[in-house]
Amino acid sequence: MDDEAVRGAARSLPADPGVYQFQRDDGTTLYVGKAVDLRARVRSYADPRSARIARMVERADELDFAVTDTETQALLLEANLIKRHQPKYNVRLKDDKSYPLVQLTDHPFPRIEVTRDPDEGATAYGPYTDRGRVETVVKAIRETYGLRGCSDHKFDGRERPCLDHDIGLCSAPCTGAIDRESYAEAVEAASRFFEGETGALADPIEREMEAAARAQEFERAANLRDRLAAVEAFHGGGGEAVASRGGERHVDVLGVAVEGDAATVARLHSEGGQLVERDQHRMDAPDGDERVADVLAAFVPQYYAERALPDALLLPEDPSDDDLRAWLDAEGVAVRVPGAGREAKLVDLALKNAHRRAGGRDELSALRDALGLDRRPARIEGVDVSHAQGKAVVGSDVTFVEGSAEKGDYRRKKLEEENDDYANMYRLVSWRARRAVAGRDDRPDPDLLLVDGGRGQLDAALDALDDAEWDVPAVALAKREEVVITPEGTHDWASDAPQLHVLQRVRDEAHRFAVQYHQSLRDSVDTALDDVDGIGPKTRTRLLRRFGSVEGVRAASVTELRDVEGVGPALAERIDRRL
Repeated sequence: MDDEAVRGAARSLPADPGVYQFQRDDGTTLYVGKAVDLRARVRSYADPRSARIARMVERADELDFAVTDTETQALLLEANLIKRHQPKYNVRLKDDKSYPLVQLTDHPFPRIEVTRDPDEGATAYGPYTDRGRVETVVKAIRETYGLRGCSDHKFDGRERPCLDHDIGLCSAPCTGAIDRESYAEAVEAASRFFEGETGALADPIEREMEAAARAQEFERAANLRDRLAAVEAFHGGGGEAVASRGGERHVDVLGVAVEGDAATVARLHSEGGQLVERDQHRMDAPDGDERVADVLAAFVPQYYAERALPDALLLPEDPSDDDLRAWLDAEGVAVRVPGAGREAKLVDLALKNAHRRAGGRDELSALRDALGLDRRPARIEGVDVSHAQGKAVVGSDVTFVEGSAEKGDYRRKKLEEENDDYANMYRLVSWRARRAVAGRDDRPDPDLLLVDGGRGQLDAALDALDDAEWDVPAVALAKREEVVITPEGTHDWASDAPQLHVLQRVRDEAHRFAVQYHQSLRDSVDTALDDVDGIGPKTRTRLLRRFGSVEGVRAASVTELRDVEGVGPALAERIDRRL
């Protein structure tokens, strides 16, 4: 590849974290690298920093890449790809060191421990980059839920609890101090934490910290505060890759993007909890209206007919094919469509890679031509409003650069409480426009403003732009009809039009961000329920959704309270007494 070829390849890459590979035509990987910004990093190879890298670029015929959610995921994937492909131009470790994982062993009373080599049949989570942080969290789990850390040899035949029980690290299942059902509930709580539910561990630690503070045990409260900070930061680091269940050493994650008469399937592959491989496959969709489920039902048997099946498949949708299900069941392949947690994040990542490959056409140039814009809209802002009957009214303002979400430039705004979508949109766009005109917004002006809504929302946005004298072109994209509305008229583009796809991504993200903020604002309102010991944010939300308000909770009977998930007999009695 010469310098122009490198620059051309870089222009087609997203400004996202990820991993890139310089390759030969025969598929040989010459070099693997990671980047915070794929586009900027690959562009730098047009001016190689060393003679070794210059030789590598000259020998390379093509560039491959994969996007990741975080820099840490890119680091882990880079390390595993280097081990897998042994590229000539990478500096390579000679040992086989792997990143630490957390395992829950396959035992009636599972042991929790940090390991680099999980036991057969164990449920493993990870890998993680910071062993010290992992050990801190495992200790917090043991102190909170009493999971054992001893070997099976030490566990068997004990008559008295060991020191771990005396210092509060273990519930002593070896001596029958806790029954199997109760211990299993503790293991389930720990599993929920490692699958992404931070509150499963953070909530009890926070309650314990507050109790210590009320008892004026300030040193203990400070220690709990530090532990809580480590727990809350654990999932934020993005170091987690794959959660593998007992006996599942090989897991494939599939994502699908359907555009017109073609589809792209992205596959992520993990071994022993580590993300080690990914690839993409193009498929013909001749009818032009295939669903994701249809593509999956066709891809899985065709792809795996001549390949080893994984232990588990994680999919974005159920293929709904009885014959396919029967075949996979007979082969012992677990099929899951995760809705939340670590596995759902992996499916989202596969979908992200699939859409990257499907969107190979220059969507933004197509959008410029279709709308008659003066320039290619490299920077698009999307706005939306969310509320509940005029309550907790919020607005979102998301930014996409070169078709990719630029989350550092997202903004949100709490608006006046009024059940009027047009007035709310006017306020939101007016707020953005007046800040831009006054120089109080540090972001560049967008090349296009996209409004989530129809003609009424667009007219309100245009009025706001005119009143603020902010010269930015604006269009709207209506849901369901998927019709693009401009000041001059409407466009009903084909469903496979690349310019429509980029607007749909921006619109959907603006909607998601607005709804997320609205829900967090609605759910964060302090209520009398906060004074009831044992009620956390999730239980409070369930109570308010079930009974409508604090007054509704107050009027409910103990029996009705007990019907709410997470409210046991003791908590129902406390709520009844306190309210």
